[in-house]
Order: sequence, then C-alpha cells, then structure tokens
Amino acid sequence: MSYLIKPKNYNPLLDLKQTELGIKQIKEFFQLNLSSELRLRRVTAPLFVLKGMGINDDLNGIERPVSFPIKDLGDAQAEVVHSLAKWKRLTLADYHIEPGYGIYTDMNAIRSDEELGNLHSLYVDQWDWERVITNEDRNVNFLKEIVNRIYAAMIRTEYMVYEMYPQIKPCLPQKLHFIHSEELRQLYPDLEPKCREHAICQKYGAVFIIGIGCKLSDGKKHDGRAPDYDDYTTKGLNDLPGLNGDLLLWDNVLQRSIELSSMGIRVDKEALQRQLKEEKEEKRLELYFHKRLMNDTLPLSIGGGIGQSRLCMFYLRKAHIGEIQASIWPEDMRKECDELDIHLI
Repeated sequence: MSYLIKPKNYNPLLDLKQTELGIKQIKEFFQLNLSSELRLRRVTAPLFVLKGMGINDDLNGIERPVSFPIKDLGDAQAEVVHSLAKWKRLTLADYHIEPGYGIYTDMNAIRSDEELGNLHSLYVDQWDWERVITNEDRNVNFLKEIVNRIYAAMIRTEYMVYEMYPQIKPCLPQKLHFIHSEELRQLYPDLEPKCREHAICQKYGAVFIIGIGCKLSDGKKHDGRAPDYDDYTTKGLNDLPGLNGDLLLWDNVLQRSIELSSMGIRVDKEALQRQLKEEKEEKRLELYFHKRLMNDTLPLSIGGGIGQSRLCMFYLRKAHIGEIQASIWPEDMRKECDELDIHLI
C-alpha cells in the first residue's frame, strides 16, 4: 500500500526552476567530491543484465525484477537491475583496478514492488561505487574511515547548497555517530527497527548503523540484506557481527530519519559460504558471479549506493521524492500533494 507523510505547514523554499538548478548543481558537486575522497573513476553501467547469472541484486530476496525477452537471443530473459552491487565487483576485476582505487557510476533501476510514498518510488537513481581493498582492510575501522570520507563530501555539498540558496540553512552535525544494530536494539528494546532509527537520528542528526542483515540477540534482523554481497557476519564493532551498514540522516521536513546510503565491506569466500548456508541459499554457488568469487578471480572490495534523489530531497528541504524526480504516483496521492503545496514533477 502507498503512504503519504503530510508535514504540517509545508512551504517549499524553492520554485520549480530553482529546484531543477539545485538538483543539477548537487549531483555535479557531490559526485566530484565523492570520486576525489574515495579515488574513484567513472564507468558506464548497464540498465539490465541477463537472468540466471547471479549478477542482479536480490535486495531483501522477495522483490520481483522487471524482466523482458530478448528476441535476438532466443527470447532469453533480461532483468532490469535492482542495483549494481555484484556487477561492480566484476567490473573491478575486468578493469584491473588496484587496491585503494575504485569506480562509480550512475545507477538507474526500476523496482516495481516498491511501496510508493514520500521516500519510495518505482524509479531508483543512485551513485553506485566500489573500491578494491586488501585483506588487511577487512575490519570495522576501515569501514568507518570510508564512511567518514563519504560524510565529509556530504558536509561540503550542504555548504555549497547554502551558498547557492541562503534560505536553506545547514543542519548536518559535523560528526557522524556510529552504533551497531544490536546496541541500538538494547538502547530502544521496546521499539521496532524503523522507530529505533527515527529515535537515534533525532538525537544525533546523522547516524551509521552497523550490522544490517545479521541476527540480533532477539533472533531477528534489524533489516534484510542479500547474503552474497555485504559481509554482515564477520565480527566487527565491539566484537559484534557485521562489516556493513546504513547511513541515515534526520529530516526536519518529514520529522523522521531517512536512509541515504547502504554500503559495506563485501563478502570473501568464507563469509559468502557462511551467509549462503545461513539463508539456505547454497545453490547460488553454481551461478556465474559466485563461481568467480570462489575461484579467486574477483578482488576483495568495499562498496555501496548513495541515493541521488533522496540526497537532493534532503538538501533542498523537499517533502516528497516526486518533487525531485519524474515517476508514476497514485492519482489520489497527486491530488493530496497538490492540496499540501507539494508539487510532484
């Protein structure tokens, strides 16, 4: 079911022309800063991949990819990507990228099973990035260093927006708060995971939650993660499992937390086997991507995605992602948004 968060007394700070210019400037400025911070080169990415090779991202494992037959390949099925988590690692190998360097790209996806609302659209646009690491880098301190570099680019971008539009005051804290999902559960034991995120983000403004996908002490997961890209079982922060996480910010317009990035140190052979066994998905070891990993023909890496429309939405103080990107929305949502002065593109 679709949803609509209705902020009280919403008043857009920018008109449509200012918004479009702001989107352009943010995207250009942020990706240059991101590539500089992490030493990434831009590459061209696919919109779709062949089904059955294990390359497409499984997200939580239940979302259905948009697919279509390819006439010239005997009606072989292609799938529109959910994200490029695995494709990027293959590309690192193909481009012979050395440790300490990486790639980034514009990822465009269609997620037809998405619950539509202020933060969720059928159309997903993000910067997908991946960087080669060494075995010595596979630890939580290195993860935190990379996350802090990304956050530094976000801080600089916010100041650029303020210089461009002085009515948009900077609000990001200078320091990002790190916490493990198990520590978060113990901090707010009576709250559901999403409510825990809102509570911790309201307190600190910007938070990175480590260990997304691992089972917590209550037997549940904070959130789902496909078992074959992020490493969420190797011990990390305070001896708790997980070398991955989500970066969240407090959004003053919507009065809730929003997830801007999902990222992590990727599985090595041991973590892949361990996580596939936990999820009873060991059959995936027969797929192309997984065979490449098991045969040591893929580099160790760290990577993630950063939502482009969500980032622009946050910086420009918008109430709905449809104010940033063109997509399809329920007609009743469009009518309600018009009444609330939320102008969907």
